[in-house]
Amino acid sequence: MAVHFHEEDLPEGVLADGPVAVDTETMGLITPRDRLCLVQISDGQGDEHLVRFGPDSTYDAPNLKAVLGDPQRLKLFHFARFDLAAIEHYLGVTAAPCYCTKIASKLVRTYTDRHGLKNLVDELLGESMSKVQQSSDWGGPVISEAQREYAASDVRFLHRMREELNRRLEREGRMDMAQACFDFLPTRARLDLAGWADHDIFSHA
Repeated sequence: MAVHFHEEDLPEGVLADGPVAVDTETMGLITPRDRLCLVQISDGQGDEHLVRFGPDSTYDAPNLKAVLGDPQRLKLFHFARFDLAAIEHYLGVTAAPCYCTKIASKLVRTYTDRHGLKNLVDELLGESMSKVQQSSDWGGPVISEAQREYAASDVRFLHRMREELNRRLEREGRMDMAQACFDFLPTRARLDLAGWADHDIFSHA
């Protein structure tokens, strides 16, 4: 298992076919203001690839965009809504079809309100991960080894987690409902970008 670091694009041919786990690191939580700094991606075979974008980046990353925009390749996220918005806003790509482990967790782990990635890794996989670097400066000139390891861990477990969550979704008869949610996620991300992030358009109010 290795963590590979790249500048401005993903090298061609480094990922196996099939689903890829994806995550992003940004300067903050307001997508148009807080630039995309890092995209993490893994094919689940043991390696993680980190693509760093500088403050003056044009986000011209044809290899990464080809993977993210491939309609035949499933993209796995944890809290896909945020990552999809960042990817669409900065890279101009709709990263669909997609799967969100946070949504899947909320549909089947109704016995808890703890749906963070660290919680899922602990309960579903019996492993641990550190979130110490979660709020660090991802836009600095140097990405530390601790930051790289944290970023890589955000995609390291998603393939196995999906397998376990799918078993539970099937068991509880909620797979179709989950898939409908996943299919809607790109639209939900566009609503966020268009100004409806904090308003539920389905509510009566």
